[in-house]
Amino acid sequence: MSVSIPALPALTPGARRVLDAASELFYERGIHAVGVDTIADAAGVTKKTLYDRFGSKEALVVAYLQHRDARWREYLATVLDETPEPDIDRVLAVFDAAISWSSENSPKGCSAINARAEIGNPADGAVYPEVLSEKAFLLELFAELCREAGAPDPSGLAEKLTLLYEGAIVTVGMGTFPKPFALAREMAQAVLLPVLNHSR
Repeated sequence: MSVSIPALPALTPGARRVLDAASELFYERGIHAVGVDTIADAAGVTKKTLYDRFGSKEALVVAYLQHRDARWREYLATVLDETPEPDIDRVLAVFDAAISWSSENSPKGCSAINARAEIGNPADGAVYPEVLSEKAFLLELFAELCREAGAPDPSGLAEKLTLLYEGAIVTVGMGTFPKPFALAREMAQAVLLPVLNHSR
């Protein structure tokens, strides 16, 4: 299977500066801690430009999450392309991608999980549906990779792998112990080996 990468709208130079500034600030400081004045100042634009380009802070948060997710999916696609055969190694490649990606790009954990922790009622607004969509993508990806590898219960396996993955990314953000994705990969391999007739 190929990794689906959502098409995002083109950005004007001003909008790009706003999004870049907001992305760095939201991830480093948190969504609620960063106001539009701070973002506009960091981007070198007026608040009017920010609102003209994105409409609201919430829309800017969604754009931040979407663009980070698109970058991750592009990176994940390149890693999966290096392991094209549908077997256990291709499933584990998701963890390999996370290992190499997280240290540089996600030292504070998952931006979607962090955003979800900050919002109030998930029924309100557009942030929660975006977070849910990103997590549904991961679950569906694991299920499809397991299905292609010949797993008898790909959906059940995908739930276990997603649990390992999500636990690891939260542990990255918390810094509870070093190299959580490496451990999650080992555990994923232990889960997969009994049900897939492949070995490393």
